[in-house]
Amino acid sequence: MVRHAIMTDVPDIHRLITYHAEYNRMLFRSHADLYEHLRDFFVCVDDRAGGVVGCTALELVWRDLAEVKSLAVEDARRGQGCGTKLVGAALDEAGRLGLARVFALTREQRFFEKLGFRPVPRDTLPHKVWTDCIHCPLRANCDEIAVVMDLQP
Repeated sequence: MVRHAIMTDVPDIHRLITYHAEYNRMLFRSHADLYEHLRDFFVCVDDRAGGVVGCTALELVWRDLAEVKSLAVEDARRGQGCGTKLVGAALDEAGRLGLARVFALTREQRFFEKLGFRPVPRDTLPHKVWTDCIHCPLRANCDEIAVVMDLQP
């Protein structure tokens, strides 16, 4: 089940993001940052297993653009649809907000392409997109691909 995140989900979201950040799959996010941006987050919950098994956020960047970020799924749950459902929830929210485009910066290009995203040159995205890059240990050797989905013509 995918739903909006709630306050009690923050420790699990932090655990998931920290695990993946330790492998340089994404940027770390502090508890304070997660609480501050909690309304941006969706979680995938497995009630039988007892908790959050995946998360993502939809962060507004500009009047017509948002980023799908902090997509993390427990390794044991990969390939079971959790990531797809999380991105779907983010895209539904972007549509509800009337956004024209959604993008992601990823090393999992094929995953996003299967969902309808297309790769674009990174320099076609606004400069504001790259403000998080100063915190990335790989910034000088970035291997992320920019992918975009147009929601409106």
